[in-house]
Amino acid sequence: MKRAFVFSIFILLSLNLYAQKEAHKTELNIPYYPAAMQTDEYLKERCKLDIHYPLNSKGFATVVWFHGGNLVEGEKFFPEELLYQNLCVVSANYRLSPKVKAPAYIQDAAAAVAWVFKNIEKYGGDPRKIFVSGHSAGGYLASMVGLDKQWLNAHGVDANQIAGLIPLSGQTVTHSTVRDEQGLPQGKVIVDKYAPICHVRKDAPPLLLITGDRNLEIPGRYEENFYLHRLMEIAGHKETGLYELQGYTHMMIYPALPLLINEIERISGLKARN
Repeated sequence: MKRAFVFSIFILLSLNLYAQKEAHKTELNIPYYPAAMQTDEYLKERCKLDIHYPLNSKGFATVVWFHGGNLVEGEKFFPEELLYQNLCVVSANYRLSPKVKAPAYIQDAAAAVAWVFKNIEKYGGDPRKIFVSGHSAGGYLASMVGLDKQWLNAHGVDANQIAGLIPLSGQTVTHSTVRDEQGLPQGKVIVDKYAPICHVRKDAPPLLLITGDRNLEIPGRYEENFYLHRLMEIAGHKETGLYELQGYTHMMIYPALPLLINEIERISGLKARN
């Protein structure tokens, strides 16, 4: 009897998962630059995105996700915990150093976000509920696109239209790879136009900063996020949060994702979890 009950529960769970998968669609390798701008072979290769979205829902929220890899490596992927929810996930590649230098990868990130703003309604999403996130280098790109308005302005999109910025363990000072490209020392803190912290502003979208444990993270990563958090508060920004995930290293994506979903639900007023 007990065995039959357990088997029945397993069947019900399997059917539910199958139904959730059937209710979503994935489209891969969509170029996010207009055709007229795809003149460079490396740009054609890298500047593509994947989209995973619910089929039987309208007005859903969307997360644009940028992978990590120190701006020198990495490939687009969907964080597993975000799949098969009442949520759209867009995962974008971008060009990498040393084949390109700053600001090429920031421009790519902005182009991907702009593509989402201009196309998400075709998939059933609400352009007022677009969130930008990513881990490590991806978190850095999310912050740069959301705080320095020039990159989205180039595509006719106001960065303040972003519903929320949720960078995971992103650099807030000038990125270490950008410093390498410029021949700048790694042992000193550099803050220039390629530092998110240089673009603190009162009217920015809601910002949630998440890092690993300061004693287990990349040295200084928590502290620079704390400094951005503090400067945003001083500037008068009313929606800047900071989480330090105790006991977790820099690779803290999956324990951070429930916090990301909570933030989406808080801001959008939508239930993002199935």
